[in-house]
Amino acid sequence: MSKEILPQVMKIITPLLSEEGMECVDLEYRREAQGWVLRLYIDKEGGVTLDDCTRINQKVGRLLDIEDPIETPYHLEVSSPGLRRPLKTERDFMKYRNRLVYVKTTQPIRNRRQFKGRLLKVIPGGIELDVQGELFHIPFQEITKAHLELEF
Repeated sequence: MSKEILPQVMKIITPLLSEEGMECVDLEYRREAQGWVLRLYIDKEGGVTLDDCTRINQKVGRLLDIEDPIETPYHLEVSSPGLRRPLKTERDFMKYRNRLVYVKTTQPIRNRRQFKGRLLKVIPGGIELDVQGELFHIPFQEITKAHLELEF
């Protein structure tokens, strides 16, 4: 069910977020203990504040009430992506070059499926990571999960 709903919701909320100078970093629709939850992770240049999350929650809530893309009752949550921001698009990877990242792949690459290393660059069709001095070329279609890692 969430596979049909997420693109609809994204289409509805993207213009609003653009007007607010924000982007949707991630969107989840899942059943949890309290019922269905639509979770929206937003970001903007300089970071997101609690006031931003509250304002966007109210505006998105009203918009979704009008458009009504979700038939079942749900709870709307709006949040910052946090320090371990997910990387989903080529644009995300471009934006966070030279940062420490975690990447998980569908298929092993040189006998590994999990990588923690420096994101050197975006190459045609993928990324290049430096994992303790060893270079890995990881195709976008092989990436199942990626996020920023904390640096100390």
